[in-house]
Amino acid sequence: MIGIFDSGIGGLTVVRAFMTILRDYDIIYFGDTARTPYGNKSERTVLRYAQENIDFLLHKGAQIIITACNTAASVLIQAPNNSYNIPMFEVITPAVRLSVEASKNRRIGVIGTRATITSGIYEKKIHMLNSKINVYSASCPLLVPLVEEAWLTKPETTMIVKKYLHPLKVRQIDTLILGCTHYPILKKIIHRKIGKKVDIIDSSLAVANQVKNFLKANPESDLELKKNGNLKIFVSDVTEQFQKTAREILKKNISLEHLAI
Repeated sequence: MIGIFDSGIGGLTVVRAFMTILRDYDIIYFGDTARTPYGNKSERTVLRYAQENIDFLLHKGAQIIITACNTAASVLIQAPNNSYNIPMFEVITPAVRLSVEASKNRRIGVIGTRATITSGIYEKKIHMLNSKINVYSASCPLLVPLVEEAWLTKPETTMIVKKYLHPLKVRQIDTLILGCTHYPILKKIIHRKIGKKVDIIDSSLAVANQVKNFLKANPESDLELKKNGNLKIFVSDVTEQFQKTAREILKKNISLEHLAI
């Protein structure tokens, strides 16, 4: 079983990508809706939350872990020890690789939560691949709550997106990394406001393709995974709004199972 976790509902964009690219694989998802957002919390707290989420997925039988939360991934990548002896993936590394390949003018923009942007993890990883690329980052702390509240078509959301993107637009970036798995839900608005000529890097698709390639290269791991197309979604808090947003993301009638933390 493939285990995926995020700070809230937004990580279901990663589930959606896996259901498209690895459609027959069993998936278990945990969204920490009771403690979202992670982006305004300390690294120590985010690390603790991430480890608790991973432990829960392992307890439920996950054999591969995907950290869908950019904030958690930025902390886990830089954590000194990784005691988990299973394949683990995160959304930052494959998105960075795609952005470096896509950028023609060596001007890449990154949007994410305050914690992700402050960590500087995207700049570090991009410059490891190409030190000559200019990286421009912008924290967008209001976007996660807007997505969680399903304010997807509100004019206020469009105005906020435009304001956040303006500093990147004037830098004339040619590639934009969506550094949060909530952001693909706003991809149409983001693309319209940043400009149609800018390549948008969706980390949910990037990590799904990375895992697909890994399983092709490691058939022994692939054989261990169940392929019944089952999906189970757990959340640490259930509201009607979360149910509505989850159904909107996955375009199917699903139920969220409550897990008390």
